[in-house]
Amino acid sequence: MNLTGNTQSPGNPKVLVVGASIAGPALAHWLRRRGAEVTVVERATGLRPGGQAVDARGVAKEVIGRMGLDAAVRAARTDTAGAHTVDVDGNVLETYRADDHGGDGYIAEIEILRGDLAQVLYDDTRDGVEYRFGDQIAELTQDADGVDVAFAGGDRRRFDLVIGADGLHSGVRAMVFGPRERFVRHLGLVLAFYSVPNEYGLDRWLVEYQDRPSGRSAMLRPIQDATRAMAMFSFPSPDHDVDHRDVEAQKRLLRDRMAGLGWLTPRLLAHLDDTPDFYLDQVAQVVMDSWSSGRVGLLGDAAFSSSPMSGGGTGLALVGAYLLAGELAAAGWDPKAGFAAYERQMRPFVEANQEIGRLHVQSLDASAPDAEPGPDLDGEWVTELVERAINGVDLPDYAGLPDSAAPATSPATP
Repeated sequence: MNLTGNTQSPGNPKVLVVGASIAGPALAHWLRRRGAEVTVVERATGLRPGGQAVDARGVAKEVIGRMGLDAAVRAARTDTAGAHTVDVDGNVLETYRADDHGGDGYIAEIEILRGDLAQVLYDDTRDGVEYRFGDQIAELTQDADGVDVAFAGGDRRRFDLVIGADGLHSGVRAMVFGPRERFVRHLGLVLAFYSVPNEYGLDRWLVEYQDRPSGRSAMLRPIQDATRAMAMFSFPSPDHDVDHRDVEAQKRLLRDRMAGLGWLTPRLLAHLDDTPDFYLDQVAQVVMDSWSSGRVGLLGDAAFSSSPMSGGGTGLALVGAYLLAGELAAAGWDPKAGFAAYERQMRPFVEANQEIGRLHVQSLDASAPDAEPGPDLDGEWVTELVERAINGVDLPDYAGLPDSAAPATSPATP
């Protein structure tokens, strides 16, 4: 276990945040600035490196600026210049550039590996927030005044609020709100990605091959380490049932479903057994009537996953963290009022991004020979939907609330 302590006064609200990917540390940043004493618990023994490239567009870039992290985030970007779609022989079919649509297009101006963004957020908060790696909640009981938490590591603590920011397969959501089957909507697609040696001459340009008849795709994208690249695959699978923690079964599934796909696919699959950061999971959304129950709330994918196909999951996490901390503080840390205000502002933004994700998957399904015609994506309504998904929240400035942008630090607690 790795703990980094803080020196907040006993009178400040104590908040437990579950999950140390993006939503959790982003929320810790804002909670700390609003005066809360924050603990982040993460079941992994440390930050997870690598991962999918994630994007910040529109209002999410404004949040990064308000965090004071614009320079740090931009320094860790993949610096992707754009994307080419190619045929099976590598001939370029279409080109998209990172500066299209003011940097908020298909390839975003701010594009960064999930693990690199998590590292920026952790580095920003580690000296003012208690982090508990290699631990998780074993039991949670709440009453009108607080939440009693038993950790798997043996500690028992009491918090004023608990926020689950622990992803699509959220343990907090299952513990407090019910089984995942009630909330997770599988969109019929599986996505896999992992880093490989850059033996392909890749230089700042993403390259994607789509096999329309089978609905499968393979992609190779640059990352900041020019000696490596990120391989990505997607394939239709309405009956995906592989355990999300059984990595060997996932690799077997990927090999089976990608068999016979041309382009660079065989060379990319040859690195499956030597990659350090393999990931595979269903493309899914989380749909809930409410993101809170008493003193327990949810944030990010745990509450409202829009799926990777929306391109907006990171924006939802960053904007949601800003609003959740701000509304709780504005409500005097009253959970009922704070959670309600957070949901009112976030839900239209979430719904727009989820609709984008569904439309993207439907457009891929429509390419199969026996598929129903896909949605018409050329109408003005699509432009309006995309605008809502990028800039669909007016950020309050929360003038008058506590804002300690330079929190006190303390030495690590053993």
